[in-house]
Amino acid sequence: MTKDSAKLSYALIDFYISLYADKYGKKPVINKHREKWAMNDVIESVGYDRSRVLLEYYFRVSSDNRHALNWFYFNFDRLDDMLDKKMRDEERRAKMREETRRMVEEVDRRTNES
Repeated sequence: MTKDSAKLSYALIDFYISLYADKYGKKPVINKHREKWAMNDVIESVGYDRSRVLLEYYFRVSSDNRHALNWFYFNFDRLDDMLDKKMRDEERRAKMREETRRMVEEVDRRTNES
């Protein structure tokens, strides 16, 4: 692990700690030196920016385990798939709403012309 990748790992761990503290009102007890290795694997898999997005998403969904960091390490790929599907669904729904709006306008226009 290079110094730069270690810094990114520590930055994500600090970001996790801040999200946890915001959600639960206290900081979790974490061994940052040990956790940097697992966080580095996450970064290598999906990149730093996507890892940050996934951590934010993780704290927006409900959790039975108080948003445990180990759960995130073992399931970040599933979170990534879920978030990707959600974003595609939102885009599809926006497109359908726009098409429906156009169709209604067309019907209104035809009705007014008659």
